[in-house]
Amino acid sequence: MGKKVVEKSYSVRWKHIAVIAVMAALAGAALLGTQAAAAPKKDTGLKPAASFASIAKPADRSRALFKEAGKVILNARCVNCHPAGDQPTQGEAGAPHLPAVVRGADGHGAIALRCNTCHQAENYEPSRVPGHPQWGVAPLEMAWQGRTLGQICEQLKDPKRNGGKTLTQMHEHMAHDGLVGWAWNPGSTRKPAPGTQAQFGELIAAWIDSGAECPTP
Repeated sequence: MGKKVVEKSYSVRWKHIAVIAVMAALAGAALLGTQAAAAPKKDTGLKPAASFASIAKPADRSRALFKEAGKVILNARCVNCHPAGDQPTQGEAGAPHLPAVVRGADGHGAIALRCNTCHQAENYEPSRVPGHPQWGVAPLEMAWQGRTLGQICEQLKDPKRNGGKTLTQMHEHMAHDGLVGWAWNPGSTRKPAPGTQAQFGELIAAWIDSGAECPTP
């Protein structure tokens, strides 16, 4: 009789422990869910266009939007492909490109050393050589190196200095062009441009919609 009582006691005790364990697990899951919901969104380094809606004056809002987009425009991933001279640059510090290539007549290198001699259709990780099917440098009239953000802004609005593009076409280039998009997928250990191409495109669209005003040079 005593043995049965002891066994029953142990059975009740283990059931009690099991219930406590389940309740603890459920409480822990609920806490994790609450923390996940309350966790702030990851800072991508680029503010969304909607965050500038509180700026009442369109001109001020437009300048603020372009300054934010400038974090991409002045990033090394972009500036290196918009050289002021005949030779592109590379790296975070904008060092002269090695080997010493030149833009050539079409922006894709001289006859003896075309860009696609080394730069293939995609990044080649074993040798750290970046790649894209359209790899090349921007036209000389679209040179950005050594210019202020305000000067670049005025340049982007001028068809004579932006490749003959309207503002709508400029937005399309910024928001959807694959070579521009490479800046967010540079491969190897290169630091990508801040944010995403979609966020960048939204900033440019909002800048245009608010009057395409430029920051003071």
